[in-house]
Amino acid sequence: MRIESMIFAIVGLFFLPVAIVYGFMTHFTEWVGVLALLLCFGLGIMISSYLIVTGRRVGMRPEDREDAEVHEGAGEQGHFSPWSWWPIVLGAAAAISFLGVAVGWWILFIGAGIGLVALVGWVFEYSRGDHAH
Repeated sequence: MRIESMIFAIVGLFFLPVAIVYGFMTHFTEWVGVLALLLCFGLGIMISSYLIVTGRRVGMRPEDREDAEVHEGAGEQGHFSPWSWWPIVLGAAAAISFLGVAVGWWILFIGAGIGLVALVGWVFEYSRGDHAH
């Protein structure tokens, strides 16, 4: 994960001088842009540091080595729920919530409730029913 962490570090470090220059160009009267650029800096550094820590814990992957073969990356890549309907419900809840911000705040609470149910259902999907372990 060395390459990924370096990419996010470079992107994060790019936004720090941009925020400073932006602040001087606006005479620090427009704080929303400065704050947004500083948050982009923080996000890039945060993701980069997470990838560095994870890379040290996991070790070298085939993607990180120059002498790696294609077959070394084969195998299980993670656990995915192929028949899960909860991501669709969660996406619909997000759409309802965004509609609530645009149209009326009361709709946001309906979307948040549906989203909470969908998130709990997705997390505990394999704890009960046909797919329980």
